[in-house]
Amino acid sequence: MLDETAQGVFTIAVTPFLSDGALDWDSIDRMVDFYIEKGATGLTILGMMGEAGKLMAQESIAVVKRVTARSTVPIVVGVSAPGFAAMKTLSDAAMELGAAGLMVAPPGSLKTDDQIVAYYHNTAEVLGDAPFVLQDFPLVTNVVIPTKVILQVVEDCPTCVMLKHEDWPGLEKISALRAASDAGARRISILCGNGGLYLLEEMLRGADGAMTGFAYPEMMAQVVAALRGGDLDRARDIFDAYMPMVRYEAQPGLGLAIRKYTLAQRGVIAHDTVRKPGTVLSAASKAEVNALAARQSVKLKSLGL
Repeated sequence: MLDETAQGVFTIAVTPFLSDGALDWDSIDRMVDFYIEKGATGLTILGMMGEAGKLMAQESIAVVKRVTARSTVPIVVGVSAPGFAAMKTLSDAAMELGAAGLMVAPPGSLKTDDQIVAYYHNTAEVLGDAPFVLQDFPLVTNVVIPTKVILQVVEDCPTCVMLKHEDWPGLEKISALRAASDAGARRISILCGNGGLYLLEEMLRGADGAMTGFAYPEMMAQVVAALRGGDLDRARDIFDAYMPMVRYEAQPGLGLAIRKYTLAQRGVIAHDTVRKPGTVLSAASKAEVNALAARQSVKLKSLGL
């Protein structure tokens, strides 16, 4: 089961589709193997970049079943939903199928601190004993969760064991949360998103690792390993080598299409299909990704990677 000690890289998985938009089961198997081979210590499925909102309920459960059966690392399942009934249906099924924990983002209707705290009280009640991840991603949810509110949720809800940190800018939030735990607040795991854009600085501020889906997941694993080994210069060199691609993939509205195209180019998934409504990369964009990949390869070779 997921707990407060979780660390490393929980890769946010894409959901592979065939060219007609149907689920691609062979690519799901290959993708799970790939992420683990590249250093994932866990996987997160049915997140925002996993196109969870485009799946039918039975498809979501089928994906959970396929991934949990295939994986040798813990699985976190995104169960965010407009209402608690749908959340409970998926969360109960996910835990029965062997998920290690669940992830919940706040709905955009929450406007005050009290509303946010009350929502997560209700979430904890609905999820029962299942450990959950609080996803803090205001750039998408439009819900700003102050540090004091996160600390209140952590204090009130023992099953909240992790923060998926995606505030931007958010480095000061990590420092404040770690200072609070040093002063006696319950310490939970902090894994960071945003495509790895700030991973190195986030780790230096006290994060435990990454929970994001950059198409080169080995970057996160290598940076985390170098930092844990005390080699900051090595971590910086690795981070810098991948940064042009991280920056390109971080484009709002295009990021998932870029990620899927890259994974298809790497032979991980058979098709770069984004289920409709979704973005299709232009030939110019694909050429830019290919150019970045070629330059990245040269830089990595110089680092012995």
